[in-house]
Amino acid sequence: MKRRTLTALCFAALLAAGPALAGCSSGDGGGDDMIVVNAGEPQNPLVPTNTNENQGGRVVDRLFAGLKYYDVDGKAYNELAQSIESSDRQHYKITLKPDWTFTDGTAVTAKSFVDAWNYGALATNGQLSNWVFSPIVGYDDVSANPPKAQTMSGLKVVDDHTFTVDLTQPSMDFELSLGFSPFYPLPEVAYKDMKAFGEHPVGNGPYELTTWEHNVKIEVKPNPGYHGGRPAKNKGLRFQMYQTFETAYADLLAGHLDALDTVPDGSLALYKKELGDRAIDHPTAQNLHIGFPKDLPHFGGAEGVLRRKAISMSINREQICANIFHGARLPARDFTASTLPGFRGDLPGVQWLAYNPDEAKKLWAQADTMSPWSGGLQIAYNSDGGHQAVIEAIANSVKNTLGISAEPFPYPTFKNLRDEITHRTVGKAFRYAWQGDYPSMFEFLTSQYLSGSETNDIDYANPEFDRLLKAALAAPSPDQAWSLLAQAQTLLLADMADVPVLEYNAASARSDRVKAQVTWAGLFDFENIEKK
Repeated sequence: MKRRTLTALCFAALLAAGPALAGCSSGDGGGDDMIVVNAGEPQNPLVPTNTNENQGGRVVDRLFAGLKYYDVDGKAYNELAQSIESSDRQHYKITLKPDWTFTDGTAVTAKSFVDAWNYGALATNGQLSNWVFSPIVGYDDVSANPPKAQTMSGLKVVDDHTFTVDLTQPSMDFELSLGFSPFYPLPEVAYKDMKAFGEHPVGNGPYELTTWEHNVKIEVKPNPGYHGGRPAKNKGLRFQMYQTFETAYADLLAGHLDALDTVPDGSLALYKKELGDRAIDHPTAQNLHIGFPKDLPHFGGAEGVLRRKAISMSINREQICANIFHGARLPARDFTASTLPGFRGDLPGVQWLAYNPDEAKKLWAQADTMSPWSGGLQIAYNSDGGHQAVIEAIANSVKNTLGISAEPFPYPTFKNLRDEITHRTVGKAFRYAWQGDYPSMFEFLTSQYLSGSETNDIDYANPEFDRLLKAALAAPSPDQAWSLLAQAQTLLLADMADVPVLEYNAASARSDRVKAQVTWAGLFDFENIEKK
């Protein structure tokens, strides 16, 4: 799902003279019994099918409940689903548990799911996570421009608690994906004004929204009507927005913050010594890439492939991981993450992800024979996300290897950068990342590289990649699927669709007042954070 970043502002931090105790909360972190966690301003209103970054996502996942949910290790369990039946992984009958309601008191029915999925898929609604519905029969018609139909023919309501789903082909991933936020149901009130609804969402999850003070905080309280498998073990969450991880870390040390998902780069060498058992080091499914707009001069066609490979081999990933991140990052070996089932670190073409200055220079010179290089390389990043050091290191590595002008280009906030990437106006290379929503390589690859996906920020399109991805979904066994995905990723490497740089180990921290765990995806297990 989620573009990974820290966003937005902590106004107290703006007034602070330095990275000292910029208290964004009042009193102690839990003085009012709420758990205080770091966050940032969501890019968009909190509509599940239009939330594809983790600041909005961490809230949406608290407010809504789906057919399934994932535990701290990524294992899936039924949530609203009483049963999900299929004999062929293509035709599904889904039966809901009775007596579920939204927080406005209206019932959660089969229609609540079917209508929400159709809304998310319809092209005219422009939802960023529309790609998740692509396996369903009729998606092509509703996602066409202009749409040829308003609803997907593969969705049918049988009764209040039953609906059916027909896919275009068998899928080994579909049932697992049903805890992903775009598959959440919506109440009828949402369709009266979806933007307004996103400002004050009515959900059915373990929490309900009480406050959204833009650029400052979001607060949620336990939903007494929730009776699923992840009830809140705390009295509420305050998502406190920070401008920098440094300020957030200072607040943690000062007792104003209970849980911080990302320790700042400058504290990674010492945070375990400073915090003891409050320091958390946990493998996660997250990555960082450098993307290139398809119309960026010198980066189209065969020339662009050569230049992206040259840039990739100009980056000393091992040095960056050691010197900046002190082991909290690992060099990328593919386009997903090494913690996911089916990962292979020996794909054909992986040599293009290794530091090789001599080969990088040769490929750059070869590209110059097609079109002599002119201008410089700018790499955009959001300066509120703690990314300056790594982007500077990447730019310096490229500059020193290739002898070209390469420099970071900061945007004030994640929202500023994401809006330009989304609207295809960024006009420069850009840092972007992905954080898993369910433990599958398919999510990483489909979301970012499938032709036509709204979250395919680089507009990568390769029909053979699409074919291999679909063939992998239909494979009769996981091993056969992984083999096909390896072939698909080999194409991504040959095209150097973008430049994979790093994957993440979570370097996180908690206060001494709470018990907390980080999930397989790198966010806290929010429902299970509890006061000691």
